[in-house]
Parts: sequence; structure tokens; C-alpha cells
Amino acid sequence: MKIQTLLIAESSNAVLITFLIYIIGVFLIAGLSNRLLKNRNFLSEYFLGSRGLGVWAFALTLAATSSSGGSFMGFPSKIYTHGWSLGLWIGSYMVVPICVMGLLGKRINQVARISGAITIPDVLRDRFRSAPFGLIAVALIVFFMTFNLVAQFKAGSEILRTLLGPIDLFGQAANALPAALTDLSPLGSEYVLCLLVFGISVILYTTYGGFHAVVWTDVMQGIVMVVGVIIMLPLAISQAGTAAAARSVVEEGADPDAGNLERVTRSMARMVPPRKGTATLGRVAPAGDVEIPSGAWVFMDSESGSTRLFKIVKRHELNEQTPTVVEADVWEIVSPGDVQRVRDRIEGNQEGDRDRTGAVALSAVAVDDYVYGASPEQQGAYVTGPGPHRESENGFLPLSLAISFFFMWAISGTGQPSNMVRLMAFKDTPTLRRSIFTVAIYYSAIYFPLVVIFCCARVLIPGMESEPDRIMPQMAVELTSNIGMGWLAGLLIAAPFAAVMSTVDSFLLMISSALVRDIYQRNIDSDASEQAIKKLSYAFTMVIGLGALLGALHPPEFLQDIIVYTGSGLASCFLGAVVYSLYWPRANYQGCIAAMLSGFLAHLSLYCVGFWQGKGFSAFKPWDMDPVVVGLLASFVVGYVVTLMTPPPADDLVKKYFYRQRPATGG
Repeated sequence: MKIQTLLIAESSNAVLITFLIYIIGVFLIAGLSNRLLKNRNFLSEYFLGSRGLGVWAFALTLAATSSSGGSFMGFPSKIYTHGWSLGLWIGSYMVVPICVMGLLGKRINQVARISGAITIPDVLRDRFRSAPFGLIAVALIVFFMTFNLVAQFKAGSEILRTLLGPIDLFGQAANALPAALTDLSPLGSEYVLCLLVFGISVILYTTYGGFHAVVWTDVMQGIVMVVGVIIMLPLAISQAGTAAAARSVVEEGADPDAGNLERVTRSMARMVPPRKGTATLGRVAPAGDVEIPSGAWVFMDSESGSTRLFKIVKRHELNEQTPTVVEADVWEIVSPGDVQRVRDRIEGNQEGDRDRTGAVALSAVAVDDYVYGASPEQQGAYVTGPGPHRESENGFLPLSLAISFFFMWAISGTGQPSNMVRLMAFKDTPTLRRSIFTVAIYYSAIYFPLVVIFCCARVLIPGMESEPDRIMPQMAVELTSNIGMGWLAGLLIAAPFAAVMSTVDSFLLMISSALVRDIYQRNIDSDASEQAIKKLSYAFTMVIGLGALLGALHPPEFLQDIIVYTGSGLASCFLGAVVYSLYWPRANYQGCIAAMLSGFLAHLSLYCVGFWQGKGFSAFKPWDMDPVVVGLLASFVVGYVVTLMTPPPADDLVKKYFYRQRPATGG
């Protein structure tokens, strides 16, 4: 046991060293980027990189920005929870580059260069000479991006907590934090420490380096992401195949001679989703302190003579000052193969200190099955559509919802202001064409392997439904520990961390640029000096980041739900207005404002109805269609009608943006 503990400590230190090398690289890039700000126009360089991005920089910064914490934290948690149906859920992401870059790329770049626009509100304001239009766009960007930033900060903190958790020094540092600070968050001192480290790091390098720091760290992060996925894929298939073969001892119909991926799929086909509920925890011994860590396992004999397995969701402590019994949230693992896998992991000391079989006893257990996927008639729910679901009788992904998610990813991705900003920064048309191909290949190399990897995670690590957003870093640690290369986990964990950082830095700059350029310079002090603009840009970037950090002390429970809400909401607001602005000479500011606000209200109203129905942060879906479809429909229809009912734009505006100026020729 002592030798094993030393090995774990050495592995953890190696992981930390690998990860620190990556972080140092990020800050070196920020320092070099800051040098580019000298002797150049500050606003254009800080927020757009002087519109000179080449193929690799443009392609990878757009890809890395889109591959956010949702891609490497929320998406894996969805795969783990709902199975193979996520391949259909994410399938249209491969055509996102064609939609985003092909539909808007060349035109928005042209319009931005004609007007000298630096931000998306800049483009909309100058296109119609309408200050209110620019301010409305700023307000909506700040509203949605703030939600997303908080979720991303949570993702970055959870990754760090998984990485640093086994290190004694980290635990000591977390315990040394003042109570006044740790009491601000219900997630404990370790989460608070990780939040501070992540938040301060990303705020500093974004504030210091500006757009070029973001772009070149995105390039590095994009490479790290795809390398991490490529390394994880064969490890996951191999190890999950071995685990599935071991599970076949207690699983009827298993084929030990099948290939690794086939074993995994067969094993998933025999799984039954776990049951969520509550139980009463009590000490087995009448005296002594008992600490029950988050994720502790407890076996309990049932009346029928079989053994039941429960996972305790949150940390509990039983001592002389607390009751001898407490109420706890639990998950019951019901698949025989999963139960056997947990036993094997406990015997192999892969669960750490989470075995509490003899320390506590459970009573008054009350658990509920999944609404779809738990009955014998629905066997195989993890390997067939629509996938299991705890609350919906239609399952996770009915056909109509799958169709709407095609639009959600392929079409709504076009309406993201964070992508539009990138489209304003590429160098020329050949760069755009080559980047479309590059990003499509990149997405294919990321998302399809992720589906396979985290279906394998269901077989390797049962019971992660209690904390699904941590499955990515946990899987990285699992895969590398099993082959005795724990240091490699530092690189694999850097992949989701890179995704989160690349999204956070882009969103920070978007909000900062909206406040500095579109509110202060365009409406308050048009003659502000470059030095004043520089100081305000640094200040706003830092203040916004610190505000998101404070919001993340009480983070949302489900990361991917926030990602979907903000992504579909921004598309509902911006896509119709931007398309009309760029391609319709008859478009006016009245119609485009109406398109933006109607999309926002239609999308928001469905979430309000869902909240009123008791669904929490989940929208009402008419005919199982995602709210983005309703929002986009409302935006385009209302914008079109209002445009025709109001006066046309001024002739000089139409000529400026829709007619080429030909040089005069001699007579």
C-alpha cells in the first residue's frame, strides 16, 4: 500500500509538471503578442489582430473558439449519460464550417473593411447609421456571454480540481484558504482555489495580450485538443474492451471473442440506467467520526438476499456535533456488469478512499427509474435512439428533436457573434476557402472520436451520473494510470482545459470590445485618445473576468444546458438581423431591430414556459423542436414583414455597401 501511494504521488507530480509546461507556454504567447501592440493601431490590433490572419491561425482560432467547455466537458457528459445517440445529436457539426464561413465569411469581411468596423455591433450600427441598433446588439451580447462565461469558469475549475486532487500540497493549500472566502461557494475550498487559479490566469493573459494572444493560444490549444483526442481513442477502446470482457462473467449473452469496440457496444446494450433517489445514512459504530467523501460507495444487502450498490452524491461528516443519521442523495447502480466493475475497481484501489462499505449503513432508501430506458422492453437504450432519459417518455433524442439539432449546430453556429468576429479578421479569400476545408477536417477528428471514447467510459467508470461534467478529466486520469503513464494525463487534461480557455478569452474580448468601442468610444467620447482606450480595454477585460469569476462561485448545475441556451439564443437574435444587413439592400434598421428582438423574445419565452412547468433550466419544446428553430423562424419572418412596412434605407447607404466603386477613366 505504501509503494502504491508513492507511485500515485509521483504520477500526480508528473501530471502537474506536464500541465504547468502548457500553462507557461500560454503566458509566453501572451507576452509575445503584447509586443505586437506596439507601433500599431491599438483597437484594430487588440480586438482584430489587424485583419491579417492566415489559414492556420484563422482556421484553428475559429475551431478552438467553437470547441468550448461544452465540447470537452458538457458533450462527453451527455455521451456518458445517453449513449450512442449523441452521434446523431452532434452529426451536423461537420458542416458547421461550410455554413459559418461559407454563408457569412466573405461578405461580413467586406462590409467590416468598408466601414472600418471592429466589432459586430460596429457592423450593424454603421450599416444603418443607427446608434440604438448598436446598443441593442451590445446589450444582447453582454447578456448571453455573461451566462456562458460563468459556465466556462466552472468547467475550467472542475478540470483543475480533477488534476490537482491527488496532490497533498493542493489539499493543504485549499484548507488554508480563509473561511470568509470558501463560504462563498457551496462546492467547497478545493473548487474555490481552482476557480481562483483558473480565473486569474485566463484573465491576465487575455488582458495583457489581446486578440493576438487569443488567436495564437487558440492555435496551440487547437493542436492540444486534437492530439489529446487522438491519444485517448485507442487507449479507451483497448481498455474498455478488456473491462467488457471481464464484465462478461456476470452478463448474459456476452461474447468474449468479440473485438474490443464490439464488446463495449454489447456491454452497453445490457446496461440499465442507474436510479436516482435519497437514503438515510447512519454510522455503523456508535462512536467516532466518520467522513463520507463525495462519490463514496456503499453496498447494502436487500431483502431478497442480493446485494445493492449505492453511490453517495455529496460529502457528509458524522461526528459528535452532527446527528448520527443524515439524509443524502444517492444513485443506485443496477446493472450486474456495472456492480462487478465497481467491485473490481475497489479491489484494485482505483476508487481511492471512496469505499465506505463498513463505515456507514443505508436505510429508508427511495429511488426512481429512468422514465425511458429502464424497463425490460427498452433494453439497449444506450446503443439505440432515442437514448435513455430520466424525465421524458420520448427518450433523449426523438426524431423531430434530432432534426432540430441539425439546425441548432449547423445553422445557429452561423449566428454566433464570437464566430463573426473571427470572420472579420482573415486576410483574403483564398485563406477563407482553405480554412473551410481545414476546420471541417478538424471537427471530424474531434467529435466522432469523442462519441466512441465516452461510450467506452460507460464501461470503464460506472456511476459518474452523479457528477457527469467531470467525466472528461476523470477519463484522462483513468486511461493514463492504467498504462503506468500518469504524466500523460497532464496533456490529455490540457485538451479540455484548452477548449475552455480558448472560449473564455474570446468571450472576454467580445464583451470588452463591445463596452469600450460600442458604448464608450462611439457614444460617450468619440475623441478619446488611444492611451485612454488602451487603459479602458485592459480595465474592462479584467473587470468582466473578475465578475464572471464571482458568478462562478455559485455555478449552474449542468454546463451543457447553459451552452445550448446561449448558443441558440445568440443565433435567434443575430442570424436574421446579420443576414438581412449583409445581403438585402432593402433592409433597414427598423426591420433588423425587429428581427433581433423577436428572435430573442420567442427563444426566451420557451425557456420561461419550461421553467414555469417545473423543468428547471430546460425549455418547452413544441412538437419536440428545439427553441432555436422557433427563434429563427420568428426572427426572419418578423424582420421581413417590418422591413416592408417601414421606409427603405438611404440611397447612399445602399450604394456604399452594395455597389462597387469603379475608378474614373480618362476620356
